[in-house]
This record gives sequence, structure tokens and C-alpha cells, in this order.
Amino acid sequence: MVKAVVGANWGDEGKGKITDMLAQEADIIVRFQGGANAGHTIINNYGKFALHTLPSGVFYGHTTSIIGNGVALDIPVLMKEINSIVERDVPMPKILVSDRAQMVMSYHKNFDAYEEERLGGKSFGSTKSGIAPFYSDKYAKIGFQVSELFDDDLLKEKVVRVAEQKNVLLEHLYHKPLINPDDLYKELQEYKEMIAPYVCDTSLFLHNAIKEGKNILLEGQLGSLKDPDHGIYPMVTSSSTLAGYGAIGAGIPPYEIQKIVTVCKAYSSAVGAGAFVSEIFGDEADELRRRGGDGGEFGATTGRPRRMGWFDCVASKYGCRMQGTTDVAFTVLDVLGYLEEIPVCVGYEINGEVTTDFPPTHYLEKAKPVLKKLPGWNCDIRGIKKYEELPENCRKYIEFVEQEIGYPITMVSNGPGREDIIYRESPLSK
Repeated sequence: MVKAVVGANWGDEGKGKITDMLAQEADIIVRFQGGANAGHTIINNYGKFALHTLPSGVFYGHTTSIIGNGVALDIPVLMKEINSIVERDVPMPKILVSDRAQMVMSYHKNFDAYEEERLGGKSFGSTKSGIAPFYSDKYAKIGFQVSELFDDDLLKEKVVRVAEQKNVLLEHLYHKPLINPDDLYKELQEYKEMIAPYVCDTSLFLHNAIKEGKNILLEGQLGSLKDPDHGIYPMVTSSSTLAGYGAIGAGIPPYEIQKIVTVCKAYSSAVGAGAFVSEIFGDEADELRRRGGDGGEFGATTGRPRRMGWFDCVASKYGCRMQGTTDVAFTVLDVLGYLEEIPVCVGYEINGEVTTDFPPTHYLEKAKPVLKKLPGWNCDIRGIKKYEELPENCRKYIEFVEQEIGYPITMVSNGPGREDIIYRESPLSK
């Protein structure tokens, strides 16, 4: 069976924890899109980790971790990440890398930084990980595929052609140092040496695993609202964040994805620029940021303070719909225990009219949140294992959100650890 774990919102929903938890019963975990520009925070028996490329199931000895063809593969970052977990006594994971994955080159990171510099105040808030230039090259058909590392004649010709094209921009648009083809060839040779032990036809591997009845988890990065087609364009990422893309980014048939676990936070947070209707500011935001996540709401990759907001039913309903959600995992609910009452965004007022449907970006810029306040439970809910044992107002909050978004909340996370989870029978599942 193939399950996907994806985000409903702007990313930062807690997908890493849910993947790590579900990986206990999985044989294979696949990262199917994105690069090292966002991280998943994992807390387990080995400690606390921020993963950027490795799938969040690498901590189990029985799993195989796959970097799919849809991933922006930053080989030095991957190697560093493998070493960083092994150094902390995590057993060496079994890792396979798709021979069809393409590589983030050092010049992609440079171009990312140069473009942000050029845009100045109109920049996209990039992490400067080279992701947009990487995907631009992939679709312009001038990227380097892992399989090409093993064809020396092809590489020697291609580095000249790519450097020639890039140098036009470097000289005339950015006024930066030019790329030397020999240096580029050397960089690729170093990548070949690093990645060679892991490379295989992962699509074929997954095909055989599906035939054998293995349990496979697809792990997405970021969330629905960062999808380049269906998100808050142009403040989006450069690869599709939807479960539907999991079939493409992993190389499996779409009908094999039978369960889609969409992760929603019990409040909202976002890293980077873009429309965020339920955003809060000042002391109210600082308090939620300080208490949120595990040790505060700060980006796992960037360390940047996350933008904070109340739960957004409009965005989350849309995010779940676009993912094709079968189950919602509702995370960081314990964080809200300090509040006497909890605002929830139930609609957007745009040009004097209220809507509960998520509009395109240019309308979002004009939207004002319609808030409903629910009574808080004003106590700590960590350690509770059964849904019935949660405070009544806490259960009412979950049930209100579930009704508003229209998708079954079957998992409730009430702490950062792997065991801090409450399974729930949802009336919407029946």
C-alpha cells in the first residue's frame, strides 16, 4: 500500500513527525519533490534532528529511504546530512538515489543569491538553496541528471555548453565572475564519487516493491499553498507540493496512492513572503511563536522566525481538497493550552463580501479574516493518549475545525515526540 504525507498550508505543519511516526509500519519512504530549502524536525529516541533531504523515516533499521527523481538533489548537503545522523549513533540507513534525479549545482545557489540581490525589496524571500534556478534549468532541459555522471564524453561536452549559456547572464545581467567549464567538470566528478554507491533505478525498485505488497510512504515538502499551480503564486516553491505529484516524483502509477494524510497545524505559521490572511502581529504573535513548535516557531532550515496566525479554515479546506485528503493529522494542539479563547478564521471578507472559498493570490491581498472565537481549555494536554480524555473544549475545537474543513481528523498530535499522538475515530470517515 502507498500512503502520502503532505502539508495543507504553507509548510511547517509537522509532516516530519507524522512521517517518522508512520514509518514504523513502512518498508520504504520516498522524498518525491523539493530540495534542501526546507526542513523537517524530528524528535525520537536518538534526539532532535532537522532533516533537509533525507526522508523522515531514516531512523528505523527496517526501512529503505529513497530520494526520488522529482527531488532537487544537493549531493554535498545529502552527504553531510547522512554523516550528521550517523555521528549521533543512528545506524547507517539504507539509501537509494534515483538515477533520474537532477543535481543542484553550486552555480544554482549563486544565481539564487544574485537574483535576490538584484530584486532588492521585491525579492521572493528565497532560502538561497538554488531551488528556483535548479528547476528552471530542469525544465529548460539544461540540468545535469545523476545518470549523466557516468558518461564522461557527454559531461565534457555539456559543461562547455552550459557554462557558455550561464556566462551570458553572469556577465551582462549580474556582473559576477564567470563559470570555468573545467571547474564545473571537476565539481561533477566530485559528485559522482560521493553519490555512486547509492544510485539505482528507484522507479523499478518501487515497481517491484509494490508487486510484493510492501508498505510505501511518500513524503512531501512544504504544503498546498506553496504549490506553483495551486498556491499563492508567485510566492511559491518551484516543484509541485501535492500528493498527485508523488506519483511523478517517485515514478509510480497514480492509482497506487491509496491513502493521503494531510498535515494541518492547530494554528498557522509560515516562512517566507506571500499572502497570509489570518496572520497576527506584535505581542500576540510573539507569544504564540515562543510557545509554538518544539522550542519555538523558527525555520528548520533558515532559523528565521516564522510568521504566525490563527487556524485558517478557508486555506486548510482548500489545501486538503487539493491534496485529495483521506485523513487529516492535526498537529501542535498542545501549544494552544495557554489561551482563554482561541480565534479561528472561518471566512475571508473581500471587497465587502464574505467567502469560504480560497481565491487566487491577487484577491488574497485584499482579504480580511472573519474570525470566530472558541473557548480555550486552559491546561496542558501533553501525555493524554485517548481522545475521550481531552478536555471538553479541546474536543470541541477539533470537532469545529473538522466540520469547517470537511475532512476527517483521525490523528491529533499533542506534543513533539513520536509517541505524542492520539488516534481518533472521525464521523466523517464513515
